[in-house]
Amino acid sequence: MRVYLSVDMEGVTGLTDPEEMHAGGRGYERGCELMTADANAVIDGVYAAGADTVLVNDAHGSTKNLRIDLLDTRATLIRGPGKPHRMGQGLTGEFAAACLVGYHARAGVQHGVLNHTWMGKEIQNVYLNDEICGETRLVAGFAGSMGVPVALVTGDEAVCEEAAQLLGEVETVAVKKGIDRFAAELLPPTVAQERIRGGAARALNRLADFSPYAVEPPYRLGVEWNSTAIAAGCALIPGNRQLGPRHTEFSTDDYHEVMALFGIFAMIAGHISCASTIYG
Repeated sequence: MRVYLSVDMEGVTGLTDPEEMHAGGRGYERGCELMTADANAVIDGVYAAGADTVLVNDAHGSTKNLRIDLLDTRATLIRGPGKPHRMGQGLTGEFAAACLVGYHARAGVQHGVLNHTWMGKEIQNVYLNDEICGETRLVAGFAGSMGVPVALVTGDEAVCEEAAQLLGEVETVAVKKGIDRFAAELLPPTVAQERIRGGAARALNRLADFSPYAVEPPYRLGVEWNSTAIAAGCALIPGNRQLGPRHTEFSTDDYHEVMALFGIFAMIAGHISCASTIYG
């Protein structure tokens, strides 16, 4: 049985500080170790429940965060930038289940730890077929387009609530309780990872309870940017229309194009934002 892991960082055990999310920041190296430990807990849990192949995708930022030297040797890792399908890289219809590990709430959820959608300050909101969309919905939709159900979501309480509302009886494991965007009540790593391990095993043992999350094509990806300049820049992408001063929309019948578009968005929006000093 093949199991896929998409591993983000903001929802990892013990992390609350933006500096812990980026290379060179205070606590980043320890954050990478905790991120790898959460992934290992899922790997151990799904193998205990019958998995025979596990593929892990580093889905955070530079995508060079997971420690391959500390990763469970039964898994393989996709690492590094330039991945066309970003947070869903490597996911195909051959997998029995997808697990979203270390995920976080969408932008604007007050008690969501490090809440955002894809980019921390450049994006205000994302909409998929006119419904507000966080990264959980985005990746679940990608998996669903290939017939793969999401079986497990781990992160803070807010993303677990978001996942339950979206996916129904999905297995969730909350490793921290948000107070606000940069504050949370945390579980000790050994406790959190034991809960993750148990949740992963339960998820795989009840695969029959899960259905792929289906979004009907055509897929319309709307983005509300924080800047008129970013919206105008992203509107230059062929097929991406500007609907208002800070709104763009892209439509396609191929969900792979939705995932790929976010990589282009990140390059354009990141350049405009970082080159614009206080106005970015």
